[in-house]
Amino acid sequence: MSALVQQPDKDRLEGVADAILVGRAVSGDTGAFETLIRRHGPLMRAYTARIVGSMADADDIVQDAFHTAWRRLPELRDPAAVRPWLMRIASRLAFTSLRRKPAEVELAHLESALPADMQPENVAVRNAQLKALSAALDTLPEDQRRCWLLREVGELSYGDIAQEMELPAATVRGKLARARASIYAQMEGWR
Repeated sequence: MSALVQQPDKDRLEGVADAILVGRAVSGDTGAFETLIRRHGPLMRAYTARIVGSMADADDIVQDAFHTAWRRLPELRDPAAVRPWLMRIASRLAFTSLRRKPAEVELAHLESALPADMQPENVAVRNAQLKALSAALDTLPEDQRRCWLLREVGELSYGDIAQEMELPAATVRGKLARARASIYAQMEGWR
């Protein structure tokens, strides 16, 4: 009898392309969907945490986003574009969550989780940079901030941002240019 040890399904699927994983998940392969979760969940969590200002809320939103994605996966037209599709779902849920919060409740500042082995002075500098970036983002108009987050954090294309925000691509480019110029000017001391 052979003593072959099979690799767990999740390890076998780590190098598989998103489009193939989506096809398998649509067919009911939960292992393929779990691989998509492991692959794209951290980016979705970081992105939604920046929007809502809370890791706990971000975890709930990402969980809801994956639940929605599982139900709607057969509707995805381009399986290779699963990441932008997941980011749009998470974005919508995050902004819906913000609209439900009372206007007078101030969002807590997001604390960065940095590796414990970093030197204290590096941690302090990094935290100060993130605080400055957060303050710069808070000064932007809502539409510019949303464009910047979708592009820089969500890594969506200009076309995907235009579709998400229901704006022409040229308008998205203009809003991003203004957002970047404002952030660049406000972060002058950090260069």
